[in-house]
Order: sequence, then structure tokens, then C-alpha cells
Amino acid sequence: MIRCKTEKPPQKLEIDLSGPEGNAYVLMAYAERWGRQLGYSSHKIKSIIDEMKLTNYEGLLYTFDREFGSFVTLWR
Repeated sequence: MIRCKTEKPPQKLEIDLSGPEGNAYVLMAYAERWGRQLGYSSHKIKSIIDEMKLTNYEGLLYTFDREFGSFVTLWR
């Protein structure tokens, strides 16, 4: 069966928060890298990272998930 590429669901990246990729600094580095790849302005990237630093780890995860959750699955 031949299908249109637009029907294909995008593959989601996965991050295991209990492993080394779940480190807050690694998540902020991902936010910076993916923000650049998505064409975010440097101001928007800085704002996201500043918000991630604003509170505790749960707040960092909330911000990360809000901004990048459409293509990243976070596992606890």
C-alpha cells in the first residue's frame, strides 16, 4: 500500500529522566540545540533556559515539556 508522507506519524525522541540524559544541565543543552534547529531566536532560547533555571527540577521539566514535548517523550 502506498501512502502519503504526511500521513506518517513523526517519530518521537525519548529521554530517560533516571539516566544521565535526565540531568538538568543536559536538558538545558538539548533545549538550546533544539531551539536553534527549530529556528527560535536567541532571545526565545535564552528565555526558555532562564525559565528552566527559575525553579526546581519539576519546574524545569514542565518548561522543557511545554516547549519540546510535541516531539520528545520524557520517561521517569
